[in-house]
Amino acid sequence: MAMKKYTLFFVVMSMLVLACTKVPITGRKQVTGIIGSQQVIQMSADAYKQVLDSVPLSQDQEQVARIKRVGNKIKLAVEKYMNDNGYANQLEGFNWEFNLIDNDTLVNAWAMPGGKVAFYTGILPICKDDLGVAVVMGHEVAHAIAKHGQERINQTYAKQIGLSIGAVALGQDPTVSQRLIFQAIGIGSDLALLKYSRTHESEADELGLTFMALAGYDPREAPKFWERMSAGSGGGPPEFLSTHPSHETRIRRLNEALPKALEYYEQNK
Repeated sequence: MAMKKYTLFFVVMSMLVLACTKVPITGRKQVTGIIGSQQVIQMSADAYKQVLDSVPLSQDQEQVARIKRVGNKIKLAVEKYMNDNGYANQLEGFNWEFNLIDNDTLVNAWAMPGGKVAFYTGILPICKDDLGVAVVMGHEVAHAIAKHGQERINQTYAKQIGLSIGAVALGQDPTVSQRLIFQAIGIGSDLALLKYSRTHESEADELGLTFMALAGYDPREAPKFWERMSAGSGGGPPEFLSTHPSHETRIRRLNEALPKALEYYEQNK
């Protein structure tokens, strides 16, 4: 039995090594194999529908229109960039959606693989306008484009190889499949995956800055948005216990990345 588990582990790890891809723009190598893109996208679509069916959507037509307008503008800019730079195949199966959930207590937004994005109304006062929404939208679209959810699902699969979750992750149990998706977007993560999550958040900040600039939104708004977020959060947990970089770290890195993003902005404004 031990030999069988060792052999299975060796086979899976070999497949993971062979299944490495690169994130657009940053060039970071990542593991997206074992559970492939199309399966993850389908799992995500099912989970996204489940979420939307269980929460009230905003009836504020002006704010709903803002989320969809900014989302679609960034989507078009990102698709053009991906097509122009040889990444078109990475968009296969994407079916974009941008929705606003009516919940004023959650200051948050998230994205699932395949381009499924949701904002909570609680984040809109910090966004203030289209430009602020573009900061958050660029960041969330970046998670989808960089396949962070798929990467984290595969990390979870590799981490728990030999256990029953390895089978259900491949579709034998839809309930557990949905749980994997929720974990992948940051719900229910454990400390063993925090390092990856911080890496993903920082990468999404960098990509998001570029994506909003490509769509004609001034990237200099990004550090300002996070300054507002920091002022409204009353601090937070220590960075080593958080799935996100500290506000100070995030603002510093955004300012460092601004010169390149401003080049894209000047070309597309």
